[in-house]
Amino acid sequence: MAVREIRLFGDPVLRSVGTVVTTFDEGTRALARDLLDTVELPGRAGVAASQIGVGARAFSYNVDGDIGYVINPVLVEVSGEPVAIGEGCLSVPGLWHEVVRYPHAKVEGVDADGNPVTVEGDGVLAQALQHETDHLDGKLYIDRLDKDARRAAMRAIRESAWF
Repeated sequence: MAVREIRLFGDPVLRSVGTVVTTFDEGTRALARDLLDTVELPGRAGVAASQIGVGARAFSYNVDGDIGYVINPVLVEVSGEPVAIGEGCLSVPGLWHEVVRYPHAKVEGVDADGNPVTVEGDGVLAQALQHETDHLDGKLYIDRLDKDARRAAMRAIRESAWF
């Protein structure tokens, strides 16, 4: 359908908790297509619906050629020893910080027709599943930073050309 513009830090939709999708129709399928089209651009591991201005619980992912989406995702499992890993966000461009994430994650949800979907993975996919699920709860990765790193991130945001 369309590559949608990414909403940037400061846009209230990024701090909103996504609404559970209850209607599975052409609008839901259009959202799924837009999420897929938007995540397919180079350098994108995931895009949450809120990042394209839609207040629904849905996201897409693109990791190592594995591209898909999940509607109404629930992070049902994380495992392994949490590790600090470099992370950025399309909604906070130009910043990169260490965030503690689990090395394995599993998300369950549905597709655009309401059929069950499970996505499970390690490494970057696990990181993306956790990151995108956070978005649907109105959280950005900078919220997971310690006090000093968050202060530095906020300073960098205020000084950025895009803010």
